[in-house]
Amino acid sequence: MSLAWLRSNAVAWALPRSPGSLADALAELEFVQADPIRSPARAQDLILRHRVRGYRAGDLDRGYRALGVDEDLLYAYGYTVSRLRPYLHPRHHPRGTDGEFPHDARSEQVLDFVRERGIVHSRELQAYFGHRGVVNAWGGTSSATTVALEELHRYGLLRVADRVSGIRRYEIADLPEIVLDPDERRRALALRVARILAPATESTLASTVNRVIRSIGGATGSATIRELVATGELSADTVDGVRYLWPADLVPADRPPQARVRFLAPFDPLVWDRKRFGLLWGWDYRFEAYTPVAQRVRGYYAMPMLWRDRVIGWANCAGPGSAVEVGYVDGAPKGRAFTIALDAEIQRLQTFLSPG
Repeated sequence: MSLAWLRSNAVAWALPRSPGSLADALAELEFVQADPIRSPARAQDLILRHRVRGYRAGDLDRGYRALGVDEDLLYAYGYTVSRLRPYLHPRHHPRGTDGEFPHDARSEQVLDFVRERGIVHSRELQAYFGHRGVVNAWGGTSSATTVALEELHRYGLLRVADRVSGIRRYEIADLPEIVLDPDERRRALALRVARILAPATESTLASTVNRVIRSIGGATGSATIRELVATGELSADTVDGVRYLWPADLVPADRPPQARVRFLAPFDPLVWDRKRFGLLWGWDYRFEAYTPVAQRVRGYYAMPMLWRDRVIGWANCAGPGSAVEVGYVDGAPKGRAFTIALDAEIQRLQTFLSPG
């Protein structure tokens, strides 16, 4: 096994050669990370455009209710398929001795209010309960009712019904009919994360799985991974002193990578593991949206640029109608094939950003 094998399979396992429908892509991925920045589009849309035939920015939100997906937390916030819900919930709440939530009168009142109204916007809650500010998880100030909604959502009692102008509206969530065994939940979630990030460095996979299963309790991420390697459900190998893991049922690539350019979202599964990124492609990619302007090297929302199975640079585009600017780590590849492929990707991006 070599870095070339890892690169080839990282691309082959992450990106389909022939994109299908949105429903098919979601069934395969089971989780798509979300991010609200639109430069040029939100992360979930940038991720899905490489995996869905004819995808346009906003298609996921437009089809949200019909697709039967949820907004939820896996290793990051995003969109999950309904199959994952029994594995994600119930979540243990650190304030509760029995793991149940809610634990305070305000949350009980908010839950009752949503139950009575059906679908609720946070403004309706503020109008009914009044606006009282509390410190949120980021150290800023949020409405107490908004924080209560977010906690009830996190712990599975509410779900996001839809969004209006980007703002979430909530409804009562259906609780799992049968609470699955915690060990079964841990293993299933660890395998799902391993599949999304395959082949993942062991250190990144262990810390990521640990975040996912912490609210379930029991074994750590590292212990769960060791268990899955021992049962043969995860394969592992070491290249240049670094151990990589992937689900054993993934079939290695048997064809050369496509002669295609792709601009990837900063949170695309192919580039999400920054440690692996540096090892496979020989340079460090950094998301600079929150970096002071004077300190940015590649741009506010630089998208890693994949050519065949190499990430050779990055692209920036502010949004619909804006020019695409590209940069390279070691210069642009020579030859007409790359020029044609780059022009085609720029056109695909502009079509994706244009109104449907």
